[in-house]
Amino acid sequence: MCLQDFLITQGARLRDALTVIDMHGLDNVPVVDGGDRLLGVVTEQDLRRALLSGASLDDDVQPLCREPRVKVTPGSGRAEVVDLMQALGIRQVPIVDENGRVVGLHSDQKVIGVRRLPNWAVIMAGGKGTRLGALTKSTPKPMLPVAGRPILERILLHLVGSGVDRVFLSVNYMASVIEKHFGDGAQFGCTIDYLREDPDQPLGTGGSLGLIEDLGYEPVDPVLVMNGDLITQFSVRAILEAHAQQSAVATVATAEYKHEVPFGVLEESGHRLVQIIEKPTHRWPVNAGIYVFDPLLFSRIPKGCDYPITKLIESCLNRGERVGLWDMASDWQDIGRPEELSLARGER
Repeated sequence: MCLQDFLITQGARLRDALTVIDMHGLDNVPVVDGGDRLLGVVTEQDLRRALLSGASLDDDVQPLCREPRVKVTPGSGRAEVVDLMQALGIRQVPIVDENGRVVGLHSDQKVIGVRRLPNWAVIMAGGKGTRLGALTKSTPKPMLPVAGRPILERILLHLVGSGVDRVFLSVNYMASVIEKHFGDGAQFGCTIDYLREDPDQPLGTGGSLGLIEDLGYEPVDPVLVMNGDLITQFSVRAILEAHAQQSAVATVATAEYKHEVPFGVLEESGHRLVQIIEKPTHRWPVNAGIYVFDPLLFSRIPKGCDYPITKLIESCLNRGERVGLWDMASDWQDIGRPEELSLARGER
């Protein structure tokens, strides 16, 4: 479906605006000029009010044009936009670039105008989250809410907003809770299949990837794989592009881990003090739990055994194959411990 089907141009009639609104179930329609620059929106309420006041269906919509209640940039996260729509009680939000052009549209069901990616995504959502203690006794870790929405739903919406429309969820612990919430993915704007591990025989983060073949699917394009307990707004397209540019068989996203030493560190030489470095901060690149794998790697995954995803990466290195690194350069939070969940929720 083309973005232009959801817009009307300057000089359009009331009839045109109502047609677009009724056809697509909208509550407003953006009005653009010949260069697709946003002039405003016409709401269904204003249209029907005008007709009740004696306006003709052939009248120009321009007098009814108003500033949209909200508009977002192309980099806005899908989860945040959906939250905004629900808070304002609106059903769509225009995506406007730096030149004022409408380049997409967030609706309550999908994103229109964002180029679809051929790449599949796999989200690892089967862990027990034992380090979170009582928090995961009745709720699987990926379903713990952050800002009113489950972590896993935030990840899924981010992927959909980036153009991914085929997602596999690897499930095990309390799988029914996850499957009941997400269903077939239609309400989130994608297709979801489930990689179901045997609770008595966990397959690990790498082993569950082998279940894709068991469902009768075979990837053709590089596959994005990520943990289901991450809070991040990384660029899906950027990591896929980096993977292609590096001609890598696998790419690992890196995040920066910082640690501040809470003391003055003494630098010495031969038992003689050279200098005092007061509370230095050390930084290391760490595995962010986000990967891209070429299709050829999936045939190497052993069946029916615990196989960590790091072993798959090590097998590439042992073969002398290129494994790329990609710096996320964005906020990243792994939710593994109660204090990390509190931090993500803004409680600390």
